[in-house]
Amino acid sequence: MGVQGTGWPNLDFCFVRIEILTVTVIICTRNRPECLRSCLEAVNRLKPPADEVLVVDNTTGDADTDAIAREFSARYAVEPVKGLSRARNRGLAESRCEIVAFIDDDAIPRTDWLGRLLTPFEDPQVAAVTGKILAPEAADDGEPESPLIVNNKVVHWFEIATFGGLGLGSNMALRRSACTGWTVFDVRLGRGGPIEIADENFAFASLLSRGYTGVHLPTAVVTHPRQRHDTQAHRARNSFAYWLLLFSEFPARRRDLRQFLFRRLRRERLGWQRGTQDPGVIITSSWWAKLKSGASGLLLFLRTRK
Repeated sequence: MGVQGTGWPNLDFCFVRIEILTVTVIICTRNRPECLRSCLEAVNRLKPPADEVLVVDNTTGDADTDAIAREFSARYAVEPVKGLSRARNRGLAESRCEIVAFIDDDAIPRTDWLGRLLTPFEDPQVAAVTGKILAPEAADDGEPESPLIVNNKVVHWFEIATFGGLGLGSNMALRRSACTGWTVFDVRLGRGGPIEIADENFAFASLLSRGYTGVHLPTAVVTHPRQRHDTQAHRARNSFAYWLLLFSEFPARRRDLRQFLFRRLRRERLGWQRGTQDPGVIITSSWWAKLKSGASGLLLFLRTRK
């Protein structure tokens, strides 16, 4: 497909043809054929369209899911081992295009989503682009937000990438050539894995640590239902285990991680934009609750190491 734009980093979107990049839209799904149908209907309305659409079924195979994929001329692949990270890795391996755009099976993209999401890839150093996620009932009538451009020369780049400042996986695209030769989505992370969060954030940090650039582009919009509300203890356990995993896997960034943790515990404002500056229920809970969550998070992390 033709990626259009006025040039990067000027994101003006007065569309003119620049160069040809091919793109696969990947939808990872698990036992939700009706959600998948709604998503595929919206993906089929994209302008410009994707070069290919790939449905990754994170089961041992499902006839209804296969039939719906075929109905919309999407390729169908199976990743039998449970875990969103495994499904996303399967999608990367199965894709035939240079850019891979991921969207959740219960998300609905705006018609111009793909064209906007792809524009930053005019810069060959850009390896990850994310867009804005709105709840279906939310209005998007505020002031236009500026794009966020992050590389490993930016202050606080590591915490921006790893703690949600760069965006989320239900609206993201990756450059496939930057993802070869290593496992992009850590299978210990993400829904269906032991630590049920942050597989995309870990991937963003890995890409930036390799010298690539990440971009958050608020004009590339999908609507997505609000996620389930886990208990405070469950969220805290996952968060502590994730922090320990980062501490283990990114030894050069351990000072950054300690400083981020101490700043959050002191309820200081972040030095970068986030959806909210509210420290959240984990930080505002009692020290006894923090200690209990820390202990359970440590046990969870140790189990993942085995």
